Amino acid sequence: MPEAVYSPGKTPSHVRDIVIELIERGVAPVIATRCDDEHLAALEDVPEAHVLGRTSVWNPLESTGRRAGVVTAGTADHVVADEAAITLDALGHEVNRIDDVGVAGVHRLLDRAADLAALDVLIVVAGMEGALPTAVAGLVDTPLVAVPTSTGYGSSFEGMTALAAMTASCAPGVSVVGIDNGFGAACVVARWMRTRHAGS
Repeated sequence: MPEAVYSPGKTPSHVRDIVIELIERGVAPVIATRCDDEHLAALEDVPEAHVLGRTSVWNPLESTGRRAGVVTAGTADHVVADEAAITLDALGHEVNRIDDVGVAGVHRLLDRAADLAALDVLIVVAGMEGALPTAVAGLVDTPLVAVPTSTGYGSSFEGMTALAAMTASCAPGVSVVGIDNGFGAACVVARWMRTRHAGS
């Protein structure tokens, strides 16, 4: 599994120094997650970064040829989806994004059913009431990891409603990670694909 630097709680210089140390040790890939603007500014000093949203990567692995989908309910979920997508990319997996197909506009999801079914595995990211993973799992038999986000209003309780809904899904075989944990979802997918394709 990748070496990850969790940036919150660390100063920008701490994050930069840890990243440089890992790169110098030849770790691959190196991933810095949840970077704020100051962390990202400090990491500009470290060459050859791949940046998406709040996540930065160095020393990505070569392509495995395996394809994962990262699916979002809405634009507000993109920062978590970005974390998942760039982590998968760093681990050598091709990433197909299918964005803004939440259940509020379920026709958009139905229009992409064939695209969803064509992928090896899916990460489905949603806040609010967290219904999207169940809807996707009802459309395709593709392995699926659900990621609740802290996006929402009313009784969303900073992602707790989405988390509870996903763990209570009536669609069998839905796996769930913690709130806003795009990195963790990508690691679940990477472990699954490594096991599935062992020896191939």
